[in-house]
This record gives sequence, C-alpha cells and structure tokens, in this order.
Amino acid sequence: MKRLIGLGLVVAGVLYPFAVHFGLAHFAPRQFALLLGGLWLARVLSAPRRPASLCMAALALAFCALLGLSDSAQLLRWYPVLISTFMLGLFGSSLLHGMPIAERLARLQEPDLPARAVQYTRRVTQVWCVFFLLNGLIAAGLTLWAPLSWWTLYNGLIAYIAMGLLFAGEWLTRQRVRGRP
Repeated sequence: MKRLIGLGLVVAGVLYPFAVHFGLAHFAPRQFALLLGGLWLARVLSAPRRPASLCMAALALAFCALLGLSDSAQLLRWYPVLISTFMLGLFGSSLLHGMPIAERLARLQEPDLPARAVQYTRRVTQVWCVFFLLNGLIAAGLTLWAPLSWWTLYNGLIAYIAMGLLFAGEWLTRQRVRGRP
C-alpha cells in the first residue's frame, strides 16, 4: 500500500502541470487541493515516521489546506516550486547531516565505497542541489510572470528533460571516473 501511495504522488506530480492546464476548465482549485491533500495524508499514514518526511508532509498538507480555502487557480501553480524546495531541502540537508543522498544510493550497489567515490558522491549531491534550486527559481518565475502554457511546458516537460539529461550526464561521468569505456 505504501508503494502504491508513493506511486500515486509521483504520478500526480508528473501529470500535475497538465492536469492544472487542462483541468481548470472543468474543476475548481479546491478539488485539486482535496486530491493532493488526500495523497499526502495517505502518505503520512502509511510511511515510516521520519522527521523530514513528516515535515514535508505537514508543509504539503498546509499548502493543500491553503489552496482549498483560497480556491485560487494562481496558487495551484506553486506546487512544482514546493516540490523543488522539498528536494533541495532533502539533498541539501544530507550534505550537512549524515550521508549525502548520492552516497546512500551508491552504497546500495557498492557498500564499501573508496574515499574518492565518497568525495564524488558528495559533489553529485551538490550538483543536484543546484539543479533543484534553479528548477525551483524557474518554476517560481514562470508562476509569477508567464502564461499558463509556458508554465505547463516547463513544469510538465522541460524540467523532466533537464532532469533526465542530468541523470544521463552523471552516469556518463561516473563511467569515465570509474575507468569504464
């Protein structure tokens, strides 16, 4: 059930810009708030109780409550900014406390990472922080000053292409660093 709810949030996040763009003609922002709020509440109730997860969920639920109360179509457009902020916070806090996110992921495949690889994973985590910062700033700028079609194009397609290019670039760089062709 936990994975299904997590998948629901991912699918909702990916489809969100298109749902907003095409759904506003048929649904009120309040209805989007109920759907998103329901998914986040289900996540809280089904996921392990970690402080960072609870904080993220509380902020997302507060956003959904504000959206529901205001019934504002403009506020709907701030959700991608919120998600980029969450990701920046998650990756950034891992640089300050504990093991960086990229190192945690690398250790799933290779538990005994050499010091050079640990340093590399710290740099990768920093790169992702820059990505999420820039992505959030672009999403905020489009929310404030661009037409809905531009906002939808960026948040629904271009941001994911940029993320994919960053994944691919990091993978290629990792292969070169590890000495693989």
